[in-house]
Amino acid sequence: MTMIANIALRAGTSSRLSSTIVTAFAGRSSSWNYAQSGSSRRFISQSTAKAMRFVQYRSTATGDKQRLGVLSEDGTQVSDISDRYEGDLITFIRSGVPLDEVKAALSKASPVKVDSVELLAPVTNPQKILCVGLNYSGHCEEQNKPIPKEPMFFSKYATTIVGPYDNVIAHSITDQIDWEVELAVIIGKKAKSVSKANAMDYVFGYTVAQDISARDWQKLRNGGQFLIGKSMDTFCPLGPAAVHKSLVKDPHQLAIKCSVNGVEKQNGSTSELIFRIDDIIERVTQSITLLPGDVILTGTPAGVGMHRKPAEFLKPGDVIDSEIEGVGKIKNKVVADS
Repeated sequence: MTMIANIALRAGTSSRLSSTIVTAFAGRSSSWNYAQSGSSRRFISQSTAKAMRFVQYRSTATGDKQRLGVLSEDGTQVSDISDRYEGDLITFIRSGVPLDEVKAALSKASPVKVDSVELLAPVTNPQKILCVGLNYSGHCEEQNKPIPKEPMFFSKYATTIVGPYDNVIAHSITDQIDWEVELAVIIGKKAKSVSKANAMDYVFGYTVAQDISARDWQKLRNGGQFLIGKSMDTFCPLGPAAVHKSLVKDPHQLAIKCSVNGVEKQNGSTSELIFRIDDIIERVTQSITLLPGDVILTGTPAGVGMHRKPAEFLKPGDVIDSEIEGVGKIKNKVVADS
């Protein structure tokens, strides 16, 4: 994996960070990438694959409606494909548009500078956000818990989703807000009773996620049930782009990091995943149907605040940087509940 861009982004409103620097990465593989769409197979050129970093955005100058675009290879421009595919990534995924058609659309698009737009979450209003707990060996070790024999699934609501540079609200009902950087998987087609052998065919791509958690509500309140502690508004920053799977050579060999106020808190690798993506999809789809645009948060490595000595929690003014090799980097500021 090689770094392809340092993108300076301006905030469009007072609720955004005044400025932020995004470090974006793109995978490098052979001169041709193999792509799967439904039951059909097609090859796409490497130049096409490099462009497959989808973003949802709006103009900071006009504040117009949400649009769908593709980041340029160097990360400095966004090409709008909304007129052809609407302004929504889930609608685009459902349409099953071949990637070669996207390339043709990009050749006719008029790109704009990325610092003239506000990047939104790459996926909004998915039907499901599925999460996997205790899925990194180091995260189990820091809690003195054995490696689980079966995955622990829970969910978050879609109203938790915010953009890659949006604020995270420190809700007044909790004082134990914690960080969890995670690799998020975006589902590309309807998946029911899928086998592990072909599970990865159902993946559209990947993005960076923060599974923000109110530990008191997760552990001590609400009967110990995770839903409230995980589903408070703004508790799922995503972004900056939905990186097509053809750009990520091996999602199980990616560096994953999180820092708070510039101090590194988590530094791991997706190689530590206990239940890999294909295993997760197989297990879930035996009883739950996954749909295009559904998001799976695959777990977090060691280093969360709750298990530090002494415990550390987020407070207003803190800035969280979350980064995954080959996928991107997001930055979110914690603000007081108004």
